[in-house]
Amino acid sequence: MQTIVQVSLDLRSIPEALALAHIAVAAGVDWLEAGTPLILSEGRHGVSALRDAFPTHPVVADLKVMDGGRSGVEMMAQAGATHIVVMARAHPETIKAAVQAGREQNVRIMGDTLASPDKVAAARLLEELGCDYVVHHIGFDERNGLAAGQPAPSPLDELQQVVQAVKIPVQAVGGLSIDQAVRTPEYGAPLVVIGAPLVSASALKSSPAEIERVLRTVCQQVHA
Repeated sequence: MQTIVQVSLDLRSIPEALALAHIAVAAGVDWLEAGTPLILSEGRHGVSALRDAFPTHPVVADLKVMDGGRSGVEMMAQAGATHIVVMARAHPETIKAAVQAGREQNVRIMGDTLASPDKVAAARLLEELGCDYVVHHIGFDERNGLAAGQPAPSPLDELQQVVQAVKIPVQAVGGLSIDQAVRTPEYGAPLVVIGAPLVSASALKSSPAEIERVLRTVCQQVHA
């Protein structure tokens, strides 16, 4: 698979998300992600706003489905999402329902390993149940809830093992710096995700030109 740059729009309002999305698209970003904060705040309307503004760009709905796999996928697909996230920790029947709904709606299902005690096994399970992609994910609270002085886990720790365990494309997310994210294709993970801190609301207000410059550099490096 060719390398892809995805920007995570982890913002809380549609205007903020659209502002960053316009910067990202101008910089050459391939996929737009309606991040979980945007979906929690704006619901399916955040996805619809991205679809209306960018009719040809793939839109990832980071819904983090844990139950109601069919209804969640149908709702986001009808709003304009092309990729929808379901959790590996969900019941297998939820994952299977999400995958089946994805086939019917002609959208792709991304299986997220966040909070899985064995992320390699979780990646294998997601592939076996029909997911199209694996999101190898270390969560925010998992990284930040450790005792002082204890090293935080990184998606890079097991990325190579996850990539080798499955045949479907993998992306690594959770606490990576921009330089680390750009390097993930070296591990065999072609889907590069750029998120916080670059995409924060404060950064968007203070330095949109700098955000575009950074994203343009990322796209040039990844696409090369």
